[in-house]
Amino acid sequence: MKIAIIGGGIAGSSAAIYLANLGLDVTLFEKKESLVDGPPMCHLHAGGNLYREISDNQCIQLLKESIELLRLYPKAIDFRPTIIATPTFDKGNSQDLLPRLELLKKEYQKLINEDRKNKVLGEVEDYYKLYSKDDILKLKEKNVTTPKTLDDWMVPFAKNVDLEKLKFPVILVQEYGLNVFRIGASAYLILKKFPNAKLKLNSQVLEVKEDKKFKIKYFQDNKLNKEEFDYVINSAGFESGKIDDSLNKKRERFVEFKAAYVTKWENKEPFWPEIIFHGERGTPKGMGQFTPYFGGYFQLHAMTKDITLFDNGLVKSENNSSQPKLDKKFIEIIEKGWDKNLVEERTKKAVNHLSNFIPSFSSANEAFKPLYGAQQIPGKDETLRAAEISFDGDKYARCEIVKASSVFAMADEIVKKLIKFGILDKNSIKKLEEINLDTKEVDELAMKLAKSRGYPKELGKVVFGV
Repeated sequence: MKIAIIGGGIAGSSAAIYLANLGLDVTLFEKKESLVDGPPMCHLHAGGNLYREISDNQCIQLLKESIELLRLYPKAIDFRPTIIATPTFDKGNSQDLLPRLELLKKEYQKLINEDRKNKVLGEVEDYYKLYSKDDILKLKEKNVTTPKTLDDWMVPFAKNVDLEKLKFPVILVQEYGLNVFRIGASAYLILKKFPNAKLKLNSQVLEVKEDKKFKIKYFQDNKLNKEEFDYVINSAGFESGKIDDSLNKKRERFVEFKAAYVTKWENKEPFWPEIIFHGERGTPKGMGQFTPYFGGYFQLHAMTKDITLFDNGLVKSENNSSQPKLDKKFIEIIEKGWDKNLVEERTKKAVNHLSNFIPSFSSANEAFKPLYGAQQIPGKDETLRAAEISFDGDKYARCEIVKASSVFAMADEIVKKLIKFGILDKNSIKKLEEINLDTKEVDELAMKLAKSRGYPKELGKVVFGV
């Protein structure tokens, strides 16, 4: 049986690995020259504590999925925690997250009880810790070069953040960094280990038609090619609707264009945690996200309409098409690149936004073009942050992820379908275990990917890796 996967983002690449591991004949089509080159990702949502608006069930799902992702791609993780802070102007309180954090802690323990290898987020009792203002002030005089305890991770925060602008307690939680370049490198190196996985890069799928089989027409190496497949998985990201339209299959979805800004900052701290300053999305006081990278680079999100979000950046599919129509200006950015003035303007605003809380950060400079892309949100709920998979007929599946960690929940559902239709024998199912990769090889390829996409090669490295 031949399976085609259209789209080599994190969903398509991971589904290809998952199915190739079961011995299936998999062909992965990706129109770009490397894998996982889409919307910015920088955070392993191991519990979803950045999102106060989502349900506890989605948070539990994100925790489970993050553990699965970390186990497959450990070389793509920066093992540093996240600090969640609530500004004084915000309507919420950090205590509001406590019932959820306790629930997630119990869920983490449950997952470890099911499989000891799930213990990848540290000790259960260290999943989160609360800090009062006094606790943080006591850490101001401490000097740490390499963090070994939870308190050590709070030291740069204590020394640099304006505590007068925050409500307490502040929360430290084991949600780690996720490096997009290292995910791309890891996925490529893993797939190369499977002789039954064919990787077609620089391959633009033009049309998919269904008769007894699926006929895929694609353009590669300046040649028009045609192939037949028994099963198709649509993981084409924000362009998934084009494949649906080609097959006359209807699906509701949103697409949202977003960007994160890359800055360089000379500061005295030898390490940083990630820091989230909560805020109301879409307002001038939207959430700020401060993400450290190797080499003194920092990636910034701010959920305001003049920084990460854009006016008319969120669009919905219409009745006559499954593909939401993004404004032409966003398509031009995706296909041709950014206007320099726009990059400067938005990066400056992002730096100002974060400098409200970290005053010394005002000296940071714009480094390179933003990390950006269009993110799909399947269905009718634009606040959805967990996995979504849907099927249309017996042999067509859509892998539509909002957060990177959701890929395995979807692959599981596809496998269940394949068993149901007699394509796979349930007795032949084997669990996908971690596939060992050479750290140096991942380093080199990830840095090469960063450079080839127009970013500093340092973004391909991690500070606290394995």
